[in-house]
Amino acid sequence: MSTFIESEERTALRAAVAALGKRHGRDHDREALWAEAAKLGYLGVNLPEEYGGGGGGMAELSIVLEELGAAGCPLLMMVVSPAICGTVIARFGTEEQRQAWLPGLADGTRTMAFGITEPDAGSNSHRITTTARRTEGGWVLSGRKVFVSGVDIADATLIVGRTEDARTGKLKPCLFIVPRDAPGFGRSQIDMELHAQEKQFELVLDDVELPESALVGEEDAGLLQLFAGLNPERIMTAAFAIGMGRYALARAVDYAKDRQVWKAPIGAHQAIAHPLAQAHIELELARLMMQKASALYDAGDDLGAGEAANMAKYAAGEACVKAVDQSVHTLGGNGLTREYGLASLVTAARVARIAPVSREMILNFVSHQSLGLPKSY
Repeated sequence: MSTFIESEERTALRAAVAALGKRHGRDHDREALWAEAAKLGYLGVNLPEEYGGGGGGMAELSIVLEELGAAGCPLLMMVVSPAICGTVIARFGTEEQRQAWLPGLADGTRTMAFGITEPDAGSNSHRITTTARRTEGGWVLSGRKVFVSGVDIADATLIVGRTEDARTGKLKPCLFIVPRDAPGFGRSQIDMELHAQEKQFELVLDDVELPESALVGEEDAGLLQLFAGLNPERIMTAAFAIGMGRYALARAVDYAKDRQVWKAPIGAHQAIAHPLAQAHIELELARLMMQKASALYDAGDDLGAGEAANMAKYAAGEACVKAVDQSVHTLGGNGLTREYGLASLVTAARVARIAPVSREMILNFVSHQSLGLPKSY
């Protein structure tokens, strides 16, 4: 990686995390890797130094996730705990919330999940029906969430609900910290075809009583606070996808160098070599957009980062799917065996196309916001 794109510090971080990932590998123990990454300061590299973090930004955190993914051991909860929840609390939380959560999120001793998706709302945050109503002592939260990662291992979940605007009567999004053991906070695991160490859950919030201090940020800030978390989510999903694509591509390249048919390595044939080269190019291009999105976000340009983060997530998702598909195809029958460990990535690669926002919704965003075309909805 050229220092024209990344500083010496970031290049060193990339190399160090790559070495960590190589030690743990594809068959890693998630808890052991999480603990070591935390001890080395990688999990909280984006969080403020005064709360135990590394004082960096999304540029540094995305490097960590990408390199772990490239080694075959991505930590999905990095997308959620330090990137979304840590960023939101660092930017908008009270001093009490920062003291309570950021040091633990930085050193890995505490984890936070993030709940926004609902059964009937999908990608439309304006249709969220989870509501919070004021009480004398704080709030009562009611609603449902689906596809919430890692609730079973999280100390709390940052829930996106909606409160009524006293002036207009309209509902507006707000963020609440809900402890795992809060009465009325129920969870059930969703049976997924996707094999991942982090499980997916459906949540039911049945009149969950929360103190006033559970609200993160200002009640009137609404979408500003929400998108402060969603832009990092898209950047980190891009990092997740790029890392996975790189892992698959590296396995295919190694195989194409060694596998011989008719006295020549199969990688010498353009029908094998060119698609792999194309996959490499597309992954590199996706990384460039991810780096642009990180730079804009870390510079405080939320609007510019929103466009770039969506584009990065789209490009990385497409590049990942193509890289994995071509890698499996390069190995032929071996690409479907457990020994080579690529077949399971066929399903996993599609996650970056679907979550946290579908590629079609990103195309909607770009057509409306970037190109100025009229909305279809």
